[in-house]
Amino acid sequence: MKYLTTFVLGVTLIVPAAMVAQDRDRHEQTTRHYEDKAHNDSHEWNQRETEAYRRYLKEHNKKYHDFDRAKRNEQNDYWNWRHSHPDEDRH
Repeated sequence: MKYLTTFVLGVTLIVPAAMVAQDRDRHEQTTRHYEDKAHNDSHEWNQRETEAYRRYLKEHNKKYHDFDRAKRNEQNDYWNWRHSHPDEDRH
């Protein structure tokens, strides 16, 4: 019984730490970053950016396509639009 208690306690401490590490690694692998040379900054592509990109495409009457597949001039147009359309809670 002593060994079982030690084992359960060990698992209880190790599993949450492993899950946090796995989530962090998955986030780092799937998070994309883009350099906006015209505005001399970089952007992390996240849910907020996805929503803004969809608004941009809608406003410009464009069919949805992945930002990675957009031509360089369209990406630049998006960043110009994005800087003039910040999120409401951005400062």
